[in-house]
Amino acid sequence: MSNRDAKGEVTRLLAAWSNGDQKALTALMPIVYDELLLMARQHLRRERVGHTLPSSALIHEAYLRLVKQDIQWQNRAHFLGVACQAMRRVLVDYARAQKRAKRDRGQLRVSLAEAPDWAKPLELDFIALNDALDRLAAIDERQSRIVELRYFGGLTIEETAEALGVSPATVKNEWSLSKAWLYHQLFRQ
Repeated sequence: MSNRDAKGEVTRLLAAWSNGDQKALTALMPIVYDELLLMARQHLRRERVGHTLPSSALIHEAYLRLVKQDIQWQNRAHFLGVACQAMRRVLVDYARAQKRAKRDRGQLRVSLAEAPDWAKPLELDFIALNDALDRLAAIDERQSRIVELRYFGGLTIEETAEALGVSPATVKNEWSLSKAWLYHQLFRQ
């Protein structure tokens, strides 16, 4: 099946699923699983070293959240965008649970002055990123969605534009602005 045919089949199955056909959902998942796996791996690549949630578990948790929603699916890009949001929420919930568990264990804290000279690469705090994305959404919802789709979903400029119904030039411009804004929010000194 060509890429264009696969996209059409996904859209057809999504429409059938939106209309209550559970068999369409069963047929849909094997078609989109590889794309969801790629998205999950891209999400997890940005996680801290030692992150313990496997990509398959991330897909399954996101899947459980997707099937509970009552959505009128528009097309493949819309589905992938919503799946990306679901994965982000799973990772945020997971990070919060890990942080709670760590806090509850009362682990020894080491100050930066006591840290070894060979510093680890900068690890992004997923909860801080999520909070910054929420602040960005309050200012500009579309820029927040662009970050979500590009950074977490791994969608191309063109796929993001399709998912949001805007031009690729708009996505490029807003992607640049939102990255700068987020960098400032996360790493300002």
